[in-house]
Amino acid sequence: MCMLEASRLDQVYRSVLLSKFFTKGWGKPKTLEKVIRLRKEFGDRELAQKYFSSLDVPVKLNKQETQDGCVIIDGEFSSPICDLLPGILPQEGHIAYFQAVLPEKWKNKADDRNHWMEGKRPLVLHFAGTGDHYFWRRRSLMAKPLIKEMNVGSIIIENPYYGLRKPKDQFRSSLHHVSDLFVMGAANIIESQVLLKWAEKQGFGPLCCHGISMGGHMASLAASAWNKPVCLVPCLSWTSGSVTFCQGVMAKALNWKLLHNQYEDVKDYKDKVLHLISSPEFKFDNGGFSGDQFLRDSFLAPDSRVSLTNFRDMNTETSTRTGAFTFMRGLMDECTHLGNYSVPLDTQLIEIVAAQYDAYQPRKSVKPLDQLWPGSRIRYLAQGHVSSYLFHQNVFREAIYDSFKTYCQKYENKI
Repeated sequence: MCMLEASRLDQVYRSVLLSKFFTKGWGKPKTLEKVIRLRKEFGDRELAQKYFSSLDVPVKLNKQETQDGCVIIDGEFSSPICDLLPGILPQEGHIAYFQAVLPEKWKNKADDRNHWMEGKRPLVLHFAGTGDHYFWRRRSLMAKPLIKEMNVGSIIIENPYYGLRKPKDQFRSSLHHVSDLFVMGAANIIESQVLLKWAEKQGFGPLCCHGISMGGHMASLAASAWNKPVCLVPCLSWTSGSVTFCQGVMAKALNWKLLHNQYEDVKDYKDKVLHLISSPEFKFDNGGFSGDQFLRDSFLAPDSRVSLTNFRDMNTETSTRTGAFTFMRGLMDECTHLGNYSVPLDTQLIEIVAAQYDAYQPRKSVKPLDQLWPGSRIRYLAQGHVSSYLFHQNVFREAIYDSFKTYCQKYENKI
């Protein structure tokens, strides 16, 4: 997608935001090593089940209230990642918080429009997009309308580093380190398995993983690890975080000069982390790309959106000053590329919603989601990222209903 096709609103909206990302750099090399090795285990569903099958985490339910025909329940549990990788998550993130938003009365008989859900208690797990702290936004925009329209319940998950789990010295959504994003993803995978298990035990089903933008990507990671067919509706997300932070408008929210200096000054990034990187898109050889156009497309082209001032001001050769950029591409593909994770068990249950002119999630230089998951369906909005989020939440809900309908048609006697 060229610059002229990208949404102007997306570009303007991002330009006025104060938040910056990875303000303290890459994170400790040791942390990156740990999370990459964990990714390689979680990326294989069979390997991951050796851990997930034994998960038995007590879930505590706290406050309960009734509001607008909905029962709202606050819950919490200890994040298993704290035992798996001690010290990797800030203290504020050790407790995982969630909110269940359920119909006050489950309908025993459905009407003609939603006949597929008769006698069932469908439930959606909502993952947070960038900046989506606490529960109120997803509760208002998605969970309550899901109940009013189709009597569908929800569980809203609080990300590590967000809301009740935000480190005290973190400004808004501005993650301090690149590694924080990967720790967030690893924690979300584990915590989602706890909640999917808990929801099953409560008699909810069918189950759906859903999110918008970053939340859509987190939903995809959760579904890839679940060992049963599950509905999946990722909205305004794509195949890898590499396009988000190296091609999209978010690339301008990064301090590339700081990242470059750390990459050159801290020997362990090259000596201990670099060789762990594996990308489904390219061969990473001697610190560079082999046979890949991503660098030219994203950084070296005259009209590139990643031709950043803090890179141009550095008095170094192009091959040297792009080292941090190629490292970012490699890390993002290693930890977030969905080709590095198992394909969800039933791709016919996947309904993808994408924005045609998305400047946050460009689709160039990575394999399309519907090709990565043959059998999935994709619908495009003729909008950018921001306008799709603001004005087309109904399309996201319709995709959820379609996924549930497919599930019920295929697995009528298995709920």
